[in-house]
Amino acid sequence: MDVKTMQELLKNTDPRRVKFNRRFRRSISYYLNENDITLRNNGESKLNEKGKDEPLRKADNRVSHNFHQLLVDQEASYLATIPPDIDVEDDNLNNKISDALGDEFSLRLNQLVVDAANAGVGWVHYWLDEDGQFRYGVVPPDQVTPIYSNDLNRKLLAVRRTYSQLDPDTSKSFSVHEYWTDKDVTVFKSQKPNYTDLAAFDNRFVIEDVSTQTETGTSNRYVHNLRRVPFVPFVKNKYETPDLKKYKGLVDVYDNVYNGFVNDIDDVQEVILVLTNYSGTKLEEFMKQLKETKAIPLESNGNGDRSGVDKLTIDIPVEARNTLLESTKADIFTYGEGIDPADFKNDSNASGTAIKMLYSTLELKAGTTESYFTDSLNMLIRAIMNWMGVSDADSRSINQTWHRNQVQNDLEKAQAVSQVAQYSSEEAIAKANPIVDDWQQELQDRQDDIVKRDGYNNPDALNSLNGGEDD
Repeated sequence: MDVKTMQELLKNTDPRRVKFNRRFRRSISYYLNENDITLRNNGESKLNEKGKDEPLRKADNRVSHNFHQLLVDQEASYLATIPPDIDVEDDNLNNKISDALGDEFSLRLNQLVVDAANAGVGWVHYWLDEDGQFRYGVVPPDQVTPIYSNDLNRKLLAVRRTYSQLDPDTSKSFSVHEYWTDKDVTVFKSQKPNYTDLAAFDNRFVIEDVSTQTETGTSNRYVHNLRRVPFVPFVKNKYETPDLKKYKGLVDVYDNVYNGFVNDIDDVQEVILVLTNYSGTKLEEFMKQLKETKAIPLESNGNGDRSGVDKLTIDIPVEARNTLLESTKADIFTYGEGIDPADFKNDSNASGTAIKMLYSTLELKAGTTESYFTDSLNMLIRAIMNWMGVSDADSRSINQTWHRNQVQNDLEKAQAVSQVAQYSSEEAIAKANPIVDDWQQELQDRQDDIVKRDGYNNPDALNSLNGGEDD
């Protein structure tokens, strides 16, 4: 792609990119507890008892509540703490895929859930390193602008990736624009927002003579030979909308009511005395007399005189505000499809059924995310198998088993296991045991215990653990 064509593409995709990034930054602000209530304080929660120049309304406290991060992290922890099991019906290939996904697979999956919740979609970029090894990483959503086909397949045709980079020679930042297709990537750079200075990033890639293994120059284009656009979208839902959109208004209502409550508590200490027919002329004398004699001299005008002292104070509708805060908080967790931690505090000994009911809305949200992430993860796994040279990589069946990380009643579960133990296999019991993390190791430990206790004088006990076969 030449410079002129790239300029047109950047200009044509800018409106969509700007709209997307504005929405993403708003979600990130709420994720970092920088709600709209704190805009006047540059995103910082502050108490300010004397923030306004009004006689009775001086307090201007602005404290935000981090409901958004709680709801997002709940789903990420619930869905991605334990990575899904991948099975392509070949144990050797399963191990190789697990190695390619790496030890940080769970952390990256967790980040994708957070990105998808904040942006509506998370992105994974994969590539081959200098040694030809498969590598992948999570790309910030605000860097990626996808270009899809208009047919029902909605195929990913190309990706524009834009990000800032620091020039070590000038100590100035510039924008890098990458254009990825299923064949190559072309890189450009600019500093001006209208792209009039757009130029090829010529020293981005080193050209090497394969026969002599020597460098012959540099280029702004690289042929990746991956046969696909090496980006995988992990979408949140059908419309790729962020979670914040569902409950932002409720969070703002909670912030406003709560801070109004705090302001009133501060302002209620402000009492204004209204003096009628005060005999003095200076407020300093009034304050001195009030402090020393606890009395105020007043002048009387005869019958019907209204001389005296009145107070201007603030009434606080405590019950109404408490009710509004409680109902708003309940709505936030309802529409955010999360769990209020207070529900567990109120019933610490909840039964397994009660706990499942607490998790019902979170399970609905996580189940939807899982269904979309399953397709995306399949795309990444097929890319890994293509790199490995698996002949049926694009058609091979892939089974994913996702797990949930949730609070459970271990005592109740253990009692259920004990009741069916005599009718279940050793493997089933080990898998269901709430105090066992590795069921395979548990079976091995049980066999070792029998050997230590009975030696080899009890072959029947050993045979029961070995599937009935003679040892």
